[in-house]
Amino acid sequence: MKIMSMNRIVIAMLGLLLISPNAMKADEGMWLPLLVQRLNYEDMKAHGLKLSAEEIYSVNQSSLKDAIVVLNGGSCTAEMISSKGMFLTNHHCAFGVIQDNSSVDHDYLTDGFWAMAMKEELHAEGMTAGFLIEMRDVTDAILGEVSITLSGEERSKAVREAITKAEAEIKEDVEEHYDIRIKSFFEGNEYYAFVYETYKDVRLVGAPPSSVGKYGGDTDNWMWPRHTGDFSLMRVYMGADGKPAEYSEDNVPYQPKHFLPVSLDGVEKDDYAMIMGYPGSTDRYLSSYGVGQALAITQPNTVKIRETKLALMKEDMKSSDAIRIQYASKYARVSNYWKYFIGQQRGLKRLKVKEQKEAEEAEFQKWVESDSKRKEIYGNVLKDWDEGFSSSNNTALYRTYFNESIFGSEAILMAWRSSKLHRALSAEEQDAEANAEAISSLRERGSKHFKNYNLPTDKKLTAAMFKFFSDDIPSDMQPEFFKSEVSKFKGDFDALVEKMFAKSVFRSEDAFNAFLDNPSAKTLSKDKVFIYMNAHLDHYRASISPLVGPTREKINNSNRLYVHGLREMNKDKTYYPNANSTMRVTYGNVLDYYPADAIYYNFYTTIDGIMEKEDPSNDEFIVPAKLKELYEKKDYGRYGQDGNLRVCFLTNTDITGGNSGSPVINGKGQLIGCAFDGNWEAMSGDIAFEPKLQRTIAVDIRYVLFIIDKYAGAKHLVDEMKVVKTPPNPKVDTPAPDMKASQQGKLIKG
Repeated sequence: MKIMSMNRIVIAMLGLLLISPNAMKADEGMWLPLLVQRLNYEDMKAHGLKLSAEEIYSVNQSSLKDAIVVLNGGSCTAEMISSKGMFLTNHHCAFGVIQDNSSVDHDYLTDGFWAMAMKEELHAEGMTAGFLIEMRDVTDAILGEVSITLSGEERSKAVREAITKAEAEIKEDVEEHYDIRIKSFFEGNEYYAFVYETYKDVRLVGAPPSSVGKYGGDTDNWMWPRHTGDFSLMRVYMGADGKPAEYSEDNVPYQPKHFLPVSLDGVEKDDYAMIMGYPGSTDRYLSSYGVGQALAITQPNTVKIRETKLALMKEDMKSSDAIRIQYASKYARVSNYWKYFIGQQRGLKRLKVKEQKEAEEAEFQKWVESDSKRKEIYGNVLKDWDEGFSSSNNTALYRTYFNESIFGSEAILMAWRSSKLHRALSAEEQDAEANAEAISSLRERGSKHFKNYNLPTDKKLTAAMFKFFSDDIPSDMQPEFFKSEVSKFKGDFDALVEKMFAKSVFRSEDAFNAFLDNPSAKTLSKDKVFIYMNAHLDHYRASISPLVGPTREKINNSNRLYVHGLREMNKDKTYYPNANSTMRVTYGNVLDYYPADAIYYNFYTTIDGIMEKEDPSNDEFIVPAKLKELYEKKDYGRYGQDGNLRVCFLTNTDITGGNSGSPVINGKGQLIGCAFDGNWEAMSGDIAFEPKLQRTIAVDIRYVLFIIDKYAGAKHLVDEMKVVKTPPNPKVDTPAPDMKASQQGKLIKG
C-alpha cells in the first residue's frame, strides 16, 4: 500500500494551522476527520475524549477511520467489530439483502437469520464495502486558476478539467485498484480528494427478525421513545492476495487494519459520544427562497404521492406472503422519506426556519452594501436567488411528479433501463459483441427486477401515478402523446394502463426474456410501455430541461457566492461543509431532552417499553415468544443493568441519512451503540440544526449482544468480538470532589 508522503503531511499540517479556531458547539457539525486535529480536538477532549487526534484519523498508522465502512458508496455506514472482517450495521441497511435471500419457505424477514458457521453466510449480492485510505485537500489544484467571479459553463469546464488532472496525478501515487473521488465542499468553494479501497464480496452473517429489527415499524419511525433492535451483522471477504475480489467460495475473511472493541460499560447522561460515518446529504446553507419552495411545492406533493403508493402496496402485501416479501424493501424505502418530509415540513414551520434565514440574508446584504468591492462580487446573490426560485417553481413541481409518479411505475423504470440497448440496436453499424454484453447485463437486471415484481400491483400503482400527473401538472406542460392517450381513454386510467401492459415485453420475466432472446429496436419502439416512457423522457429533455438549466445555474452560483461571502463576513467563525457522502466526525454527549412544554424524554429506553407496546394484532408491535420468555425470567446475563435491559439511547450528535449504521463511540474509542435514526421534533435538521431538540437515536450495543447471544443462541459471534468492561471502582460513601453534578444527585438520592 502507498501512503501520503511525509512532505505532503507537513504541507497539510501547515495548512491546518492557518484555519481559525473552532467556534461551533460540539453537538452541531459534520467535521472532516482530516481537520479534527486543528478544528475540534481541544473541544472534543473537554467533552470527554481520551484518544489522540492521530488515533481518530491517520494515514501512517491504524486509526478509527480504518474501522468505518461505507456501504454501496454511501447508502449506509457500518463498523468493523472483529479481526475476521465482521461488521455491524442497521437492520434497515441490510433489509434488501435479507429480503433478497428470503422466500416463503425461508422467510428471514419474519424469522431472522443466523449463520452458525462461516460457510452458512449468505451472499449480499450487489453490496460493496469501502474503506477510506486517505483524504487530501486539493482546493488549490482545482480553483488555483479560477476566478471567484467566473461562472456558468466556463467555470464548470475549468473545474472539470482541473479535477481530471488532479485525479490522474493522485492515481500515480496510490495503489492501482484504489478508487479516487474528488468532491466539492462549501458549495464549490473547496475541493477534497478521497482514496478508497472497495470490496465486492459481502455476506450476511446475522439479522434479527423484523419483530426486533423493525419493532415499531412506520408508527415509531423517526420517533422517541424507541425500542427497535435495528442491527444486522455482515462480513467482508477478500481474495487470497488480500485485495478486493468478486464473490467466490475461495475468498477469505477480510483482515481490517482496525476494528472497534465492544464496551459493556453502557452509557449515562452527559457521557462523551462520537459518531464516525458517511452522512449523505444536508442543505444547511439553503436560502430562504429554497425553504419556501420546499414548503410550498416539493415536500407536500412528495408526501401526497407517496401516501398513495404506500396504501396501494400495503393492500397487496396484506393479501399474500409472497407479495409481502417482494415489496418489503420497496415499501420501506418509500415510507421512510414519506414520514421524513411530513416531519420536516412541521419542523421548518414550527422553528420558523424561513424567517431565520431571511434575517441572516438581510445581514449578509447589509455587509455587501457597505463595500463597493463586495457589491461587485456578491451584489446579485439575493436577487438571483429570488429570480431563480421564482422562475423554477413550475419546473420544480414537474420534476417532483416526473420522478415520483411517472418513474414511480416499475415498468416505466425498467423500460428506461432498456434504453441503452434500444440505442445500440438502432445504430447503423451494429457491434455484435457490445450488443451481447448489453443483453446479458439487461437479462441479469431483469432477473432481479422480476423476482420482486407483481404485475397487478404495478398496474394499480401506474394508474394512480398517471392520474396524479394528469390532474396536477398544468396541461400546457404535459407531453402531447400523454394528453392524447388520456383523452382517448376518457380519463379511465385503469383501462389506459391495462392496454399499455397488454402486450408489453415488460409485463413479465418470460416476456422480457423472450424479447432478449430475439431483440430488435422495432419491438421496443412499438412497445406501449416503452412508448410512454420515451414520450415523457423526450418531453422532459426538449421542454423542461432547457428551463431547468439556466435557473439552476443562477441558483448554484448564488449558493457558491453566498457561502464564500458568509465565511468572509464571519472570519472568526468556523463553518463545516454540508454532508455529501464523505466520512465525517460528529461529537457531543448522551443527553435527554424536552420536546415540548411540560414533556420530558429520558435518554434511554428499556425492554419494559417493548412489552408495554406489544400488540399481537398489529404486525409492527409483535413481540417474539423467546424475547418474552427471557423478559419474564429477567435473563439478561451480563448485558443487563440494575435488573433491567436497556434497548436504545440518545446523543446530541449531528447525523443524517447515510449515517444509518454508524458506530456510536465512547471517549476510549470503544463501541457503545449503533446509530439508526433521528427524532421527530428535529426533522428540519438537514436544513437547520436545532441543538435543544436534535437527537441521534442509537441501539445500545448491550441489547445487540443480548439478542445475538441470549435470544439467537449465536454466542460464537459475540466471542469473535473484543468485548471489554471497565473494572468497578472501589465503593465510596461520598461522591468524589470532581464528580458531575448529575452523578452526585443520583448518589445523594440513593
